[in-house]
Amino acid sequence: MDDVFEIPNGGRVQTLGPYYYGYEMTVGPDGRPYLKEWGNTIPQKTIEDHGARKLYVDQTINEKENILKLVTEMPGIEKADIQVNIENNTASITAERGSRKYKDSIPLKYKVDENSAKAKYTNGILELSFTLAEKKPKGKRVTVE
Repeated sequence: MDDVFEIPNGGRVQTLGPYYYGYEMTVGPDGRPYLKEWGNTIPQKTIEDHGARKLYVDQTINEKENILKLVTEMPGIEKADIQVNIENNTASITAERGSRKYKDSIPLKYKVDENSAKAKYTNGILELSFTLAEKKPKGKRVTVE
């Protein structure tokens, strides 16, 4: 019976949670961002992406200017390392520099004009902006004779 009730890990009991992860980003004297990670868990990763981190993306809309803006943090890379593709109202972002890898596909909350896409990367922050696609009226207006 002792074999049936054997406790794994040499009899040590493991407890789960709370989990936390964070990082502190500073700008060094050379003007480049530096990242210090801390916590008891690692950022969200997926096996199929070979350890690439998923992005935490904020989508905001400016209805006055008709613009959708995506903002995400990708510290530790250069702008030449970033690839952005827009297809089927989804933004696919990948970046890799050394051991830092980012990859994610973000479904856009609004219809956008793909040709209007603009990207800006400064101090570890990527900003994408799009002009919203014109809403075409549904149906057809019929004039009465």
